[in-house]
Amino acid sequence: MERKIIIGSRGSDLAMWQANYVLRKVQKLGLTAEIKIIATQGDVVQDLSFDKLEGKGFFTKEIEEALLKKEIDLAVHSHKDLPTTSPEGLKIAAVSEREDAAELILIRKDCVDNAQKYSFKKNAIIGTSSARRKSQLLAFRKDITIEDLRGNVPTRIQKLRDKKYDAIMLAAAGVERLRIDLSEFRVLRLDPKEFIPAPAQGVLGLQIREDDHELFEYIHKLNSEKVEDTIGIERKVLNLFDGGCSLPLGIFCIKEENKFKVWTSKSDAWNTMPKRLYFESFTTDGFAQKIVNRLNAIKGCSVLITRDLKEDSFFKNVLEGNGYKVEGVSFIETKKVDMLSVPQADWVFFASSNAVDYFFSQNPELKLKTKFGVIGKSTEQELKKHNRNAAFVGSVPDTKVVGKKFAKTVGDETVLFPQAKGGLRTIQQQFEDSSKLTDLVVYETVKKENAKLPDAEILVFTSPSNVESFFEKGKIKSTQKVIAIGKSTEKKLTEHGVENCLLPASFDEVGLAEAVFGVTNNE
Repeated sequence: MERKIIIGSRGSDLAMWQANYVLRKVQKLGLTAEIKIIATQGDVVQDLSFDKLEGKGFFTKEIEEALLKKEIDLAVHSHKDLPTTSPEGLKIAAVSEREDAAELILIRKDCVDNAQKYSFKKNAIIGTSSARRKSQLLAFRKDITIEDLRGNVPTRIQKLRDKKYDAIMLAAAGVERLRIDLSEFRVLRLDPKEFIPAPAQGVLGLQIREDDHELFEYIHKLNSEKVEDTIGIERKVLNLFDGGCSLPLGIFCIKEENKFKVWTSKSDAWNTMPKRLYFESFTTDGFAQKIVNRLNAIKGCSVLITRDLKEDSFFKNVLEGNGYKVEGVSFIETKKVDMLSVPQADWVFFASSNAVDYFFSQNPELKLKTKFGVIGKSTEQELKKHNRNAAFVGSVPDTKVVGKKFAKTVGDETVLFPQAKGGLRTIQQQFEDSSKLTDLVVYETVKKENAKLPDAEILVFTSPSNVESFFEKGKIKSTQKVIAIGKSTEKKLTEHGVENCLLPASFDEVGLAEAVFGVTNNE
């Protein structure tokens, strides 16, 4: 191609990084190109949050207009900023590989509290202008205050440095692309399956004129078909909700073993509790419409979960915020078992929050470089309360799968297992060589004699021992729907004649809430 290609971009540091990244790619294709900076509404208006800006395309409209006027030939966008339909005469010629889709929380070190979810102190002031981030943050932490945060990435970080906020939220991809030194802050990368990102977050969209067939032949060579498939589902859901930057919608899709797996979070407004659903499909045909239909069909009902719920329970908050009646009743209670001695090991593995609490309450002496493994985010959070971080977190509901993965991680190192008396030992059984494993009983489980048995449309069982105790008090009706936290609990329910239990995608309260939302409109 003989003509010079003009690449249009916003002028922020991140936008220029993205434009220069594409410029290098284009030059490798043998094209001559240069960058033209274009200011957008989102760049000019800095005193309003996204939900107060009118329309869609706050960061793209002016660039698209320049493309239509032939002032530029190729537009480089953060794909999450693009409206879900291109203006007439324009099309997306390629999407990039996906950078990290996760969110980052940056916390001033004097505002860190490891005992709290996401490690920022109680009643913290958090900076973000995203309705999606606001709604999810409030679901996890009702105590916080959220204040709008605008500006480019370095500007936002400087506002944190200037103590205008206790913590701020940013997309991981933007920070990583700019290689910003964050050593002065506590930095948390959030699991995108728990804190769900914007559709197409971490992806670049390369836009051209529809009739520029010659340029398309070059630019399409940069397209990632795998990313195109997954963000295609994400953006189709956004399109069906007629949403833009102001819609509190998070959706994250991956493809594993030819199966599309999707996590969603959808709120009516930034200050209302989100609905959460997890989906799987082998095909994209009608998948987005099915997701939208099921999110729209969610209707509150009564739920019993077999654990005592705390006031800040995510499970309780998101369900009650969407019209459910939730009761938490544990049919068991736990008692400490004194540790006579604590064997030294390279690893300490916890299968429950109770094991963490009872182990550390006895002030064990551990090797300085001891590593920790856990099942589930609740157990991980309990470990953080004791100023320890997990080097291994198993999150899938099949403990055999977790055990095999943990055994592979450990290799030839030694492992200590603080556990309940008479524990199932499913993790230990996945090790081929048990000579380097040590069990340590730190608590025992006993039945709670005075626990009431409320009636509910959905029953959520959180342990095999709760199943046993429940069936001593009553039985499950044919009209009740049953959720089991994991395979071991499901097996115990099966022994009592309960079939068709639903398993969550993860062991934690987020996974359980998703399962409840899913079972109430399961087709």
